Amino acid sequence: MKTAAFQTIGIIGRVRNDGVKETLKSLIDHLLKLKLEVILDTDTAKALDNPPLSTLSGQKLDDKADLIIVVGGDGSLLHAIHSLGEHKKPILGINRGSLGFLTDIHPTEFEKIDAILKGEYTVEKRFLLTSSLGKEHALNEIAMIPDAIPHMIEFEIYIDKKFVCSQHSDGLIVATPTGSTAYALSGGGPILHPQLDAIVIVPMFPHTLTSRPLVVNGNQAITVVVSPNNKTSPRLSCDGRAYLPIPAGSEITIQKKSEPLHLIHPLDYDYYKTLRSKLHWGRKLQYTE
Repeated sequence: MKTAAFQTIGIIGRVRNDGVKETLKSLIDHLLKLKLEVILDTDTAKALDNPPLSTLSGQKLDDKADLIIVVGGDGSLLHAIHSLGEHKKPILGINRGSLGFLTDIHPTEFEKIDAILKGEYTVEKRFLLTSSLGKEHALNEIAMIPDAIPHMIEFEIYIDKKFVCSQHSDGLIVATPTGSTAYALSGGGPILHPQLDAIVIVPMFPHTLTSRPLVVNGNQAITVVVSPNNKTSPRLSCDGRAYLPIPAGSEITIQKKSEPLHLIHPLDYDYYKTLRSKLHWGRKLQYTE
């Protein structure tokens, strides 16, 4: 094997079943045989009974490693992204979950990992969203959702300070192209190719049937003004976490984060193949004369 493109590998895995633990142990053994330095996320090390390896977490792991490998499903990768901080280093996902839109390497495909370590890979930039409320960011979506007791939420939407509409609905989903196949898709939003520089705005169960998803330029700022007439305070969710209360009368601006995330894919990665597999679309028809 020629000199690896990545010499120091950080590993993160949410150990919720024996399958994830087995994959983590096999991956660690494989990387050590290749004479690579392996650093475990602190929580991952604890779940593996603290093997004799270096451990770091959060931004320190992102600073030290050349490549971050996440073992688990898309939820595990999202969890890792939120724990790493500034996302300076590329991330590779090994799928031990059910969907795998983001974690696209099968746990037995170590030959693909070897090829990536040799420098045979593609890098895909995915942008994240930030909000003016709190310091959380989101790879999939930032959503305004009801509090514990569901109520219609009254609010206005502005894009680049231009009034778009007022709405009464259960909430609002603002999603990246990455998140267009997640919560936004279940809310009736469109699928956006991950390389599009666009943001999709999806109303959640709107009071009027004419309210429809809206796709805007990725560089535009989306401002949500929550009416002071609301009887309860909705919450702000970032990738299904944070749940920050939004006081009535608040103004929240959501926009693209300046630093993108870098996802590593094997050379044979095919986004449309992933869609067909995960969404159970029809196979290619074999026509005969």
